[in-house]
Amino acid sequence: MQYRILLVEDEDHIRENLKLNLELEDYEVVAVDNGSRAIKDFREQRFDLVILDVMMPEMDGFDVCEQIRLEDLNTPILFLTAKDTSQDKIQGLKTGADDYMTKPFNLEELLLRVRNLIRRSAKTPAARKEFVEYTFGGNTINFMTYEAQGVDGRHKLTNKELKLLKLLIDRKGEVVSRQHILQTVWGYDVFPSTRTIDNFILAFRKYFEQDPKNPTYFHSIRGVGYKFTDAEA
Repeated sequence: MQYRILLVEDEDHIRENLKLNLELEDYEVVAVDNGSRAIKDFREQRFDLVILDVMMPEMDGFDVCEQIRLEDLNTPILFLTAKDTSQDKIQGLKTGADDYMTKPFNLEELLLRVRNLIRRSAKTPAARKEFVEYTFGGNTINFMTYEAQGVDGRHKLTNKELKLLKLLIDRKGEVVSRQHILQTVWGYDVFPSTRTIDNFILAFRKYFEQDPKNPTYFHSIRGVGYKFTDAEA
């Protein structure tokens, strides 16, 4: 079987050289130059690995990684970027990447990391099923079945509800801006009003809070965004 790689890099010479060298290793490579196109191709095709730059037009690599992880927990993601501080690496791994390499890079080392990530993913598909279910305060969210058990019974969640819940839970204890939510959950082509997010938060409180008017888990931070907290975790 020929493994497929999505290569996301906005510098033409780097993208073309990487594509050539990966193809010489018998990988099938889809190479794109911006984050929005990467998300589109990822949703429409099957890939065994994503190689991702950070600094790109339209949508940076951290946002691309986070968007992929909202929809897919399994496909390995390797950052390949000039952003080389410890904080950059921590942010990349926090958003869901499996590995992080900085430019300039050694081609042989990159090819070894690519091979190892694909081999590990192919051998242990079951081991990468993390975060299928999340429980807090007697509530349970199942990210595979789109079902939740809340304070007032069971609920069938929509795709947008599930994406927003996962984003807030992934960033537990942090304030997530309205702009980031709109870009991550709704995408870059359609921007609903921020009132739409307010309505989702109100629905979550109804589903999961014992007292929706005095929320324990889902908080609105005036003028900034929203925060999920779980003291039990």
